[in-house]
Order: sequence, then C-alpha cells, then structure tokens
Amino acid sequence: MKIDLETLKNAVSGTAAAFRCITDYQPAGGPGDKVFPPTYEGGKYATEKRIDPETGEIRQCVLLDSVQSQANRMEMALLEAHRAGEVRLPVMVTHFHQEELLKKFTVTSLDAPHRVADALFRDSLLNGKIFRKSEKGTILDRADVRNATGLFGLCPTALVFGLWDSTGPRGGLGAKFQRALVSEIVGYDAEPGKKTSSRIDPAQVMRGAGPLYVRKSKGNDVPDWTLNENSASTEKSEPKKLGKDGKPSEAIHGNVKPSITEGGFTLSKARQTTVLSLAVLRRFRFPLDGAADSDPDPDLVARTALAALGLAAGTLARVDTDLRSRCQLFAEQAPVWELLDRPGESPREFELNPKDALELLAKTISEVNKAGLPWEGEIELTPSPDLVELVQRSQKLASALGEGED
Repeated sequence: MKIDLETLKNAVSGTAAAFRCITDYQPAGGPGDKVFPPTYEGGKYATEKRIDPETGEIRQCVLLDSVQSQANRMEMALLEAHRAGEVRLPVMVTHFHQEELLKKFTVTSLDAPHRVADALFRDSLLNGKIFRKSEKGTILDRADVRNATGLFGLCPTALVFGLWDSTGPRGGLGAKFQRALVSEIVGYDAEPGKKTSSRIDPAQVMRGAGPLYVRKSKGNDVPDWTLNENSASTEKSEPKKLGKDGKPSEAIHGNVKPSITEGGFTLSKARQTTVLSLAVLRRFRFPLDGAADSDPDPDLVARTALAALGLAAGTLARVDTDLRSRCQLFAEQAPVWELLDRPGESPREFELNPKDALELLAKTISEVNKAGLPWEGEIELTPSPDLVELVQRSQKLASALGEGED
C-alpha cells in the first residue's frame, strides 16, 4: 500500500505508536568488502554486543552511523529538496559573505548544530534587531509542547528532530523538545581488519637531504622552509628547525614507509532502523491567535504535517548511503514503512518513494495553510558586526596556524 493523506491522518489521530522502517544493506563493493565506521575520541570505533532480533543470538556490532549523524543527513536531504524547489519549508538563513572574511559560507536552520536555537542565529540580526530580541526570536522563549504553534511556523524540523534551547537567555533551562524521529545504522558480525598506508615520493627526497629550517622572511616566491641556516628564524639564538627535527617529511617530502594498523570491519550485513514516534507528535498543542488552549482540528493538521515531514526526511536520506570514505552501502531491498498500531497484530506495510513522500508533504502543507497555521518561507538574517569580527579573527588565526577544517 501507499501512504496517502487520509491514511496518515488516521494514523496520527488514532492510537498507532510509530512508523518504522528497517533496511538491510551490504557494502557497495559486495558482501565481505571492508567498510570503515566513524572513529571517536582516541581513534576508537563504537563497538558493542547486540541481540539479533531474528535469531535471539548475541552478536558483535559496530556503529556505522549515529543518531546524530543520521539526523544531519535527513535534514540535509530536506534542505536539498527545499533548494531544488521540490517543497517549501520554513528555513532560517544567515549569510557570511562579508568582504573581510577569508572564507564565505551560509548557515541554515537545517544544518546548524542547534537548529533554530543555534548561537550563530542568536547573534545575528533580523531587520536590524538581534534575532532573539525580535518578534520571531522571542518565539523560542515561549515555546513548549502545549504551545508549539510559533516554533512550528518558524522551524518545524525542530519539533521532528528535537531541540534544546541551551544557547538562549535561559541557558540550560531553555525549551526542550525530544526527538520524534530517530535513525541509526549498525553493522552486524563486525570483524576488525587491518589498514595499510605508504607513500612513494616521485622526487625520491631522502631524509639525509635535510635538515629543513623555518624561513625567517616568507614570500610569495619561496616555500615557508629553507635549507639555509642564514635565512632561518632563530630560537634561543639557534636556527629554528621545521617541525620536531627538520626532516623533509615535516614538509611532506620523502617516502612514507609501509605500515599496518587496525582499521575497518567486514560485516554480515548493515541494518538501518528509523522510527518516527507518533506518540511524541500527539503531545504537541497548536493554539491559534494567542488562545490559551488549542482546538483538535488544527492540532491534527499540524501533527500530520510533522509526520509527513519525518517520513519525507527518512525516505529522502535513504537515497544517499555513501556515509564516508570507504563506507558506501547498497540496500538489499526497497524500503518499507511499517505502522505499529495494535499490539499483537502484524504491522501494516507501506511503500513510500522520494517523489511520493514530497507530494504527501506538499499536501499536508496545503492543509496547514488552510487551517491558518503559520508556515514561514526563508527568513534571512544578517550576522552582527561582532559575530563577523569573531569569525574573521578565527579564520585568520586558522590560516596563520595552517589549520584545516575539522
């Protein structure tokens, strides 16, 4: 079956607990090919034992994509659909394109770490006023599950993916909304492998050709290092060597000896589990025109739109499963959404492709407009002069220290 608007409304207004989509993958290189999970502090992988729901056996697993990373991917998928004109979403935008910046960039509420509550928006201007002191910005100060109308119109994805307004005037006491949409990808039967590295220098620069010194006077026609002691910077009256001991490798010249370290895993399969909680969405109330309480009809319209937004995000993100270098996955079956309704009964199953998901979302947005609920378009902010200067100083510092992006 396909999910149509009436089916979605009935699911949201009824007693169903959640929509669930479980998809199994193999590496794009085929079964048995090695994949590389993300690494965490200390270069460690997130491994753990889990119970296989099909066999009940305890199996060694590794996390391939976390809940937070999956949320970022789903939001980026929605942002791309918005930019392509396939759907119109409320999106906050701050453009850092000032002349004094070394690197120009744009931040939106769909890629900022704290969504609409991010400090980059907090310290930007809306119509000449600091955002959090503007009429739209104060919506965050009043938002809660009993009055989510303003936040729904300003940033509905915050109600789907969760929000903690910890950067605002109330600090840790700011509004909190739990995630309604949760997804992660886990590899089963994870066997650790080896990773090799080496480099052959085409110029065959030898270690003994050094030492290299830090150049005293840098210019556009010379490298930052020198072989001439007289041209070197000094440290305690001695020529300052490049890096630790002035080896050519400090300037990325020379061969790198082949080495073997721990790295990557082979898996029996990777499984993506995505759950959209309808129970979370039913807690939201959407009073209109400053009323103390809400009416059932607008509540249902807004909750249905949030459900369609979550389904679209979960569906669109499944199109691109190239997670990182050497970790591209390919689905073993078309994704199927299950509706968890009555305990003890088999879940109803639904097909939902990206095109249909966006059409369903567009229909719910039309219902939102008819109901008189807010649904902003793009809201453009301007970084405050202080924020621009902070970013400018940081960029200059990073450039001087030779730092790359994290």
